[in-house]
Amino acid sequence: MKLNTLKPGSRKPAKRLGRGHAAGQGKTCGRGHKGQHARSGGYHKVGFEGGQMPLQRRLPKVGFRSRTEANNAEVRLHELNVPQDDVIDLLSLKSAGIVGHRIKRAKVIASGVIGKAVKLRGLAVTPGARKAIEAAGGSIED
Repeated sequence: MKLNTLKPGSRKPAKRLGRGHAAGQGKTCGRGHKGQHARSGGYHKVGFEGGQMPLQRRLPKVGFRSRTEANNAEVRLHELNVPQDDVIDLLSLKSAGIVGHRIKRAKVIASGVIGKAVKLRGLAVTPGARKAIEAAGGSIED
């Protein structure tokens, strides 16, 4: 939206409150009858529940637990020396006991030293780990 493309009516005029009942917002000016919202200065802070203990203070403080954390795993470079398979994938990591049986995705991170040429299939790899695997003579298939 640009200022030169605005058309008449794109900005509604403000309601003229308290200018008589013919104007539509006379007498109570749209505030209704009585009560806290009808009074001047009669409002409360966000989350105020009339003196009752507010919801954000009633609930216990608990930390954050990611829902995807249980499905993802990190594999260090030195752990790739354990499986004896030609091609290392998620299934071979599970059978070698490197990742748990509930893991759905694994990512190889650059931690430790890789001692042999490995071929990875279907695993995510960080740029540093990719460099180390290819330097050791290994390859990565996506």
